[in-house]
Amino acid sequence: MKKLLSIAVLISTSIGYGQSPNIKYTELDLENGLHVILHEDHSTPIVAVSIMYHVGSKNENPERTGFAHFFEHLLFEGSKNIERGQFDKLITNAGGINNANTTQDRTFYYEILPSNQLELGLYMESERLLHAKIDNTGIETQREVVKEERRQRVDNQPYGSVLEQTMKRSYNKHPYRWSVIGSLDHLNTASYDEFMDFYKTYYVPNNAVLSIAGDLDIEETKKLVHKYFAEIPKGREIERPDQIEPKQTMEIRDIVYDNIQLPAVIQAYHIPAQGTDDYYAMNMLAQILSQGQSSRLYKALVDEQQKALFVGAFPFSLEDPGVTLAFGVANAGVSPDDLEAAMDKEYDKVKNELITEREYQKLQNQIETDFISNNSRVVEIAESLANYYMYFGDANLINTEIDRFRKVTRDDIKNVANKYLKAENRVVLYYMPMSAKQKPADVEINDEQ
Repeated sequence: MKKLLSIAVLISTSIGYGQSPNIKYTELDLENGLHVILHEDHSTPIVAVSIMYHVGSKNENPERTGFAHFFEHLLFEGSKNIERGQFDKLITNAGGINNANTTQDRTFYYEILPSNQLELGLYMESERLLHAKIDNTGIETQREVVKEERRQRVDNQPYGSVLEQTMKRSYNKHPYRWSVIGSLDHLNTASYDEFMDFYKTYYVPNNAVLSIAGDLDIEETKKLVHKYFAEIPKGREIERPDQIEPKQTMEIRDIVYDNIQLPAVIQAYHIPAQGTDDYYAMNMLAQILSQGQSSRLYKALVDEQQKALFVGAFPFSLEDPGVTLAFGVANAGVSPDDLEAAMDKEYDKVKNELITEREYQKLQNQIETDFISNNSRVVEIAESLANYYMYFGDANLINTEIDRFRKVTRDDIKNVANKYLKAENRVVLYYMPMSAKQKPADVEINDEQ
């Protein structure tokens, strides 16, 4: 029966939503600073309980990177009242699922449960917030988990280090320069007191948004929220990173040798933060260039010229000014220089000519479809509401942000192409197979043994 409930949760999170972009919600603030957002919808008998903390990798000490992501793992260890290893079991035994993720700017935890288990989700998130189990046993366990995750996702994954290698060259001052997974050396040398200080600083009500969506009663849920969260003490005032990345004035180029078979070209251009007018135009430009097999980069480089096996482009949605990343994996026999020239040629086209009216209308249709489908599950609605409030102080952007995309004109897209897709504003990396790395001529083989 429990397995059937879990399957029902998975299915019901994929249906019953997305028919209308108008999402209603209720907001309240507790005295301890916790902001709460509630969305009621009885389409399916499930509920998503989520909490977003305004802490990501950019909040870390440069000598202790990886803490935010590490805590995403550590806070599943249990709590004062939940035994080690029981966190997941309590959720699955109730017919639900749970997970978490970390970015440069925030950490997000959620449970998707049958609606009659709403109180369980609230209890568990309140335990994570107030009574998390942080001890040496859990720390050592999760160190090994993170090490294995890095091996699988970065070290042993072809092109797995692209983001890490790109960001550390794109930023010299801002904390976006290090990866979300951070340094294993930093985690290995960190003390128990340092972990506790991070927890006490950032895992506090006044640094969180509790967002609940699905089959719930607003007034009853308010009572439960007060029951489990109102007495949690407010934390101290949090200092936010204030580093401003200097404007890049010269192209940065480098070669990275990796365990890959085919070369790749990576280009990162600096762009404004999410929510700005230029960000929306750059987002739309990236879709024109790379969304789907009918996009410009794919048609030109993959279909017509057959210079690339795969191409793509996407802007990072970051709280502070970020980058838009373009990348291409070269076909066999194609040099990185040749592939880069072909990519640049497509950029020149959007700089010199307006996209067609047909492309523009197709783009608007894609954006509207994406906007609706991205909020088609209860957990996505909960996350979107929390995101919009945390970053912009306006949860109603879940209904209105699409208007910001609709305001972008063809001229705006051309303008941002010229403004940001400039050589002096970018980092270019060539990813090359290890076999292409030449040994120094004056090094004898015996010297390496």
